[in-house]
Amino acid sequence: MIGQFVLSLSILITLHECGHFFPARWFKTRVEKFYLFFDPWFSLFKMKKGETEYGIGWLPLGGYVKISGMIDESFDKEQMEGPPQSWEFRSKPAWQRLIIMLGGVTINFILGILLFSMILFHWGEQYLSNENAANGIAVEELGTQIGLENGDKIISVGGVAMDKFDPSAVSKEIIINEARIVIVERDGEQVALNVHEEVVRTLSSFDNKDKSLFSVRLPVTIARIEKGFPADLAGLKVEDQIISVNEHQTLFYDQYAQVTPRYKSQEVDIGYIRDGETFSVTVTLDTAGRLGFNPYGGAKYYELSERKYAFGPALIGGWNKSWGFLGDQIKAFSQMFAGKLSFTDSVGGPIAIAQMFKDPTNPNRWNWRQFWNLTAMLSIILGFMNLLPIPALDGGHVMFLLYEVASGRKPSDKILEYATIAGFIILVIFMIFVFGNDIARFFR
Repeated sequence: MIGQFVLSLSILITLHECGHFFPARWFKTRVEKFYLFFDPWFSLFKMKKGETEYGIGWLPLGGYVKISGMIDESFDKEQMEGPPQSWEFRSKPAWQRLIIMLGGVTINFILGILLFSMILFHWGEQYLSNENAANGIAVEELGTQIGLENGDKIISVGGVAMDKFDPSAVSKEIIINEARIVIVERDGEQVALNVHEEVVRTLSSFDNKDKSLFSVRLPVTIARIEKGFPADLAGLKVEDQIISVNEHQTLFYDQYAQVTPRYKSQEVDIGYIRDGETFSVTVTLDTAGRLGFNPYGGAKYYELSERKYAFGPALIGGWNKSWGFLGDQIKAFSQMFAGKLSFTDSVGGPIAIAQMFKDPTNPNRWNWRQFWNLTAMLSIILGFMNLLPIPALDGGHVMFLLYEVASGRKPSDKILEYATIAGFIILVIFMIFVFGNDIARFFR
């Protein structure tokens, strides 16, 4: 998890800073430093090549290029007090300075598009269609708050048809796109469920970020038996399908999971199917109400739809996915400022981001598809955040440059200096808040 986080961060920061570095060099602007990670007081590594010092800092909160003649977070007042030199940023035409400042976010957006495209090109898409999920959904605790029931089939959310069996897509429509009507098929009829605002706040809370509304509904078929547990002692075998516990029908795992906790350490009659024939056996459950087996997952029962992408369609798909993701981030950002989403629950720092790289199926595995997918998303987020019109960020510099282009007047160095100081203070306060929020959630 940590290795993936550091590698992803290193790729994103290095390429972002290259987006500033190369345009600066193309326009013959001196770049004094190029650093991966910040280096207050000391650096882990540095070397001088030509007029540029290249290095790696010890504080993994970002990186930077120090461009001569530019008011930035280095606050190099002494340099700015001298007369402008031809190789300085401030001496270049506004359009060149604008290209230099937009280079980083441009690289971020291009990288996100390319990564999403290559994921589609290399792996394609695999998904379960709602049409193939014949038994409907098995509702989790969060799903019950919306009014979902076991066996429901999701038809649409906020008027958007749900062709794929995808709980996260349902959550996104409710939280990000503010869908308030969920249409389900229940017992052959369509039923409209109203989503209330308090439910939305529950769904969007940080404590529920890894929880799902529902899963696919599956029969109870034994895939593996724990040695020495009641299922093993009773003679049950792999491929046996459990259909009842005492008088309770358990055709699906959600039914089984509701019944067995009632009979902790008690003797029960288990009905099951083996090789097409129905049998029963009496067995005593353990202290937790378990038989001691692992059931088969959905791949045994449901055929996944698969879509392969040629290079051209993959690029189109990557473009659509990137801008769709960016649109979702902008909507979420606006909802945070409108008070519809909790800022504390929605914002994550380095700890929260690092935890995203953990593979839930195998924490010790490096999952390349997940790695590149998260790197693509982080690249888009990094580009968006850097475009915010906050002095000390790229977007702040762009804001002043656009003013200069539109008005024909360049803001004074003092105005730029004070604005950068104010922006830097805002960023420091924000980072302190994010770090504190991360730590508080980690120990919650």
